Amino acid sequence: MATTAYERDADGSKFIPATQRPDGTWRKPRRVKDGYVPQEEIPLYESKGKQFKSRQNTGLPVGLPPEIAAEARKSKKGSNCTQPIPGMIINVEKKKKKKKSGAEEITDKLLKCGISEPTFNNDLSSSTVQSDPVKKLKNLRKKLRDIETLEEKIKIGTLTNPDKDQKEKMSKKNDIIEAIQELEKLSSV
Repeated sequence: MATTAYERDADGSKFIPATQRPDGTWRKPRRVKDGYVPQEEIPLYESKGKQFKSRQNTGLPVGLPPEIAAEARKSKKGSNCTQPIPGMIINVEKKKKKKKSGAEEITDKLLKCGISEPTFNNDLSSSTVQSDPVKKLKNLRKKLRDIETLEEKIKIGTLTNPDKDQKEKMSKKNDIIEAIQELEKLSSV
C-alpha cells in the first residue's frame, strides 16, 4: 500500500485530501488526529526471542536501542586512560591465554578425577546414626515389631514364601535386640 501524503488546512490540522476512486466517484477528505500513525507504518511486533537471536551477532543486549549502544562504544573507545578511583592503576595489557583444544581440556579434566571404592558400613548401630538415643530406641523397637509380625504371618500361613528382603529383615532380629538392650542400658545410666 502506498503511504498517503498529509496536508494541513487553514486551522493547522492534518487531513488526507479527497481522492478519486476507479469508478469515477470521489472519496471525502478525512481528518487525521495528532499522533495518529497509519497501520502500514507501525513496525511489526518482534518477540524477545527473535530480538535476542538477531542481536546475538551484534553483541547488544535485548531491548537496548542501537543508538545507546553506539554511544557506549564510543565512550569506551575515547576513554582508555580514565581511572574510576584516584590512585588506582588499571592494567591495560592483559596476557592472553592460549586456548586448548577440546581433547586437551578433556584429558586435563580426566587427569584431575579420581576413583575410589565406596565403603559400606553394615553395622546396625552405626546405620541408625541419630543424635537422640530415644529416637534410635523408638526406631529399633518399630523394626522389631515389623519382624515379629512377619514371623507371625509365616507361622499362621498367610505368608508362605517370604521374599529376599523379608528374609534379610528377619535375619537382623538378633542384632536389633542387642542394639535395643545397649540403648536401654545407656538410657538407664
